[in-house]
Amino acid sequence: MPNRVQLSKPSSDLLSRSCYEVLEEFLSALVASGASDSTVKAYRAAIVDFLNFVGSRDLLSITLSDLNKWRIERLRKGFPKSRSGDRASWATTLHYYSIFIRRFFEWLGIDLKVASVKKPPRKVDVLSESDVSRLLNASVDLLDLIVLKLMLEAGLRSRELVGLRLSDIDFESGEVTVREAKYGKIRKVLVTEEVLELLKKWSELRKLKPMDRVIPLSYSGLYKRVKKIASRAGLDPRVVRPHVLRHTFATLALKKGLDVFSLRRLMGHSDLKTTEAYVHLTLEDLKDSYRRIFESKRLMPNVSEVRYCPMCGGESVPGAKYCIHCGHELPTASLSLGSRESLGTHT
Repeated sequence: MPNRVQLSKPSSDLLSRSCYEVLEEFLSALVASGASDSTVKAYRAAIVDFLNFVGSRDLLSITLSDLNKWRIERLRKGFPKSRSGDRASWATTLHYYSIFIRRFFEWLGIDLKVASVKKPPRKVDVLSESDVSRLLNASVDLLDLIVLKLMLEAGLRSRELVGLRLSDIDFESGEVTVREAKYGKIRKVLVTEEVLELLKKWSELRKLKPMDRVIPLSYSGLYKRVKKIASRAGLDPRVVRPHVLRHTFATLALKKGLDVFSLRRLMGHSDLKTTEAYVHLTLEDLKDSYRRIFESKRLMPNVSEVRYCPMCGGESVPGAKYCIHCGHELPTASLSLGSRESLGTHT
């Protein structure tokens, strides 16, 4: 059972009831423990999918063979209601579903070793700095600008953004208290002076009271608004999603020098590994960094500056003080390739 919630123990006669009745008891225990609606929904989807696959059966009769058949079927053909044909997406879903089902059986006290399914490498979609500029320039009103700024410069999740209230904003310190974070946690994020001024103007325009929501949008409304801004900016709306803006905040923050530990705190990650998923550079970034380091003459001499030993005429290693052939001290001045013929050689 996850560390975040402590579930009450099931009644001793629970397994005498139908598997779906047992499931409802488990979900009720999750709700009573303080699990969020999204967590309960995820558990329900996973366990219902498995129970539908094996049929309405006594839970004590389920074996590892049943679990393996279910996993193989889902890896090969995907999930019944899935719109994606991406096998990596199926494997990711199966990874989490296997965890949820294992915890379900653990809660029941059934010793069924549900193995984990390897999760594919996480793909993090981010926007470039030029894409960010295009989005901001495509804003048509103050709300557009505030939505983008709070996601791109504070890294807020969608639920955190739409749940933000005026009283959560400290206009003196520039801190914003996030109360709609995952697992009921509360954290603080920082915003710029520019964003504070935008929020002041917005609150005055809307005549907001302390407990009023700052962003008058549902999650669906926020999603659609971001897509419209992307379309106006000439970007692919299929790529530009609210969570991609959060990914972009994290990636750009690291590129500009913010350390991963500070980023973890701002993002509200429980595990540092989650934050480290953003520690990636594009190939072009790598090329630029590599060239700055290894093509600097101060670090490594230019190989085109060829020198020859005045004693033996042998070609020297760039930057060497002594000839590798005869050990004679080399002159500091470079000699051209053509001057080799003028060198006197000694045997």
